[in-house]
Amino acid sequence: MKYTGGCHCGKVRFEVEMEIGKPISCNCSICQKKGTLLSFAPTKQFTLLQGQNALTDYQFHKHVIHHLFCSTCGVTSFANGSTPDGQEVKAINVRCLDGVDLDKIEVIKYDGKSK
Repeated sequence: MKYTGGCHCGKVRFEVEMEIGKPISCNCSICQKKGTLLSFAPTKQFTLLQGQNALTDYQFHKHVIHHLFCSTCGVTSFANGSTPDGQEVKAINVRCLDGVDLDKIEVIKYDGKSK
């Protein structure tokens, strides 16, 4: 399914084709504080419509995930990373997708704190 989404102020907007499935709620130090619900899509199925210049990149720990956030409103609508086999993916914050009813989605808890 094709979704649109973005940050709170609207400077960052994107389109992604993916199945939401069962997004993960990670308890690592950053996800727990941000409250993100993450589903993943191959990078080729993601299009940044606007806001490249508004994005700020934050990396920590192993420096393998690019946690991108809007420099105006601070919202993280997606991140850049890769799967263990090297495929580039976007970690989409399902909370930032337009028109998604979060109450109808089953969320899986992920223990990122122990990784």
